[in-house]
Amino acid sequence: MLTGKWPSLAVLSAAQVLALSLWFSATAIVPSLRQSVAIDDFSASLFTSAVQAGFVTGTLVSALFGLADRFDPRRLFTLSALVACAANALILTVPPTSMLVPVLRFVTGVAMAGIYPIGMKLAATWAKGDLGLLVGILVGALTLGSASPHLFNALGGVDWRATIGITSLAALGAALLINLAGLGPNRAAPRRFQMDAAFDAWRAPALRLANLGYLGHMWELYAMWAWIAVFLQASFAQTIGGEAAVFWARLGAFATVGSGAIGCFVGGLAADRWGRTRITMIALAVSGSCAVLIGFLFAAPPALLLALCIVWGISVIADSAQFSASIAELSPPERIGTLLTIQTCAGFLLTMFTIHLMPVIAEHFGWEWAFVFLAPGPVFGIWAMARLRRHPDSVRLAGGRR
Repeated sequence: MLTGKWPSLAVLSAAQVLALSLWFSATAIVPSLRQSVAIDDFSASLFTSAVQAGFVTGTLVSALFGLADRFDPRRLFTLSALVACAANALILTVPPTSMLVPVLRFVTGVAMAGIYPIGMKLAATWAKGDLGLLVGILVGALTLGSASPHLFNALGGVDWRATIGITSLAALGAALLINLAGLGPNRAAPRRFQMDAAFDAWRAPALRLANLGYLGHMWELYAMWAWIAVFLQASFAQTIGGEAAVFWARLGAFATVGSGAIGCFVGGLAADRWGRTRITMIALAVSGSCAVLIGFLFAAPPALLLALCIVWGISVIADSAQFSASIAELSPPERIGTLLTIQTCAGFLLTMFTIHLMPVIAEHFGWEWAFVFLAPGPVFGIWAMARLRRHPDSVRLAGGRR
């Protein structure tokens, strides 16, 4: 087992990306799958939405029973990664059109609840005035993973069976690798079971405001990530046309989402130095402005549109890790895992609504106006973080740098 801070964090980051590749692969599977079997739009959407639903269910159960704070996080991570590995691999044993596939994807999502928030809790045990940066590095790595399906699709896609097999092996590797990571000096002793502990996320005013800010951020984030490629393709079809529009839209989506890794790193450094609420409000203001402006560049010269997309991609995720860092700093040490889990549960539950509502908005108002619908999220998030900034408990954020 590693005992140093940065070796442990490097192992943790690698294990998280490997395990969560099961989640990222869902987007990459569908185009290849449709080339080999007849699958309708609803069944195809279940490859992704079933994972989202499973994650929400898993985080809710984990938070209510305080699993993240009652057991060694590395053991919980290992067990979750093994369950996810098995569920994903079993897809290869059934027909791709079988209703067992979304069930297995749902189980994979449930297992993700023991991986993503657990990784943030592990990072928090090593924090010493740099929690924003540490969580930002984790979220940045995961952002690059989220962008990878767009690159795969631009380069011709990948065979869905190979994707399932490779990502299952990656999850198995993560289950083994995480046991090399050490726990930092900030770890708290396991606490006894308290069913109502998860409700502290909404009872405590400062925690409630941090969670409301996160919800404003999540209202925008995943809907933008999910539909930016479709938006770019529709725009490029009017300026470039043909297969070139499809190719450059996919590369543009990869650049847009992938550039968020820069935002995570820079946002983490800035928040640790100048304050959590300040940086989150700046990022929300920039990303919300991009949501309003992007439609005015629909069918504009591709270089101009992509430049704004990359600004949006950087800003839309730059604040994400800082909401998690805020929860970790405002929570009792023995409940950090539970309260981080309930935060992600609420956020991903909200994304299921916004992701499915976006195409309805686009159909009725056109892609020129569709993303304006996301702007109220950042506005609400700014309001919540401004309120948190004035709350007495905000002195616990970033060593007093609110």
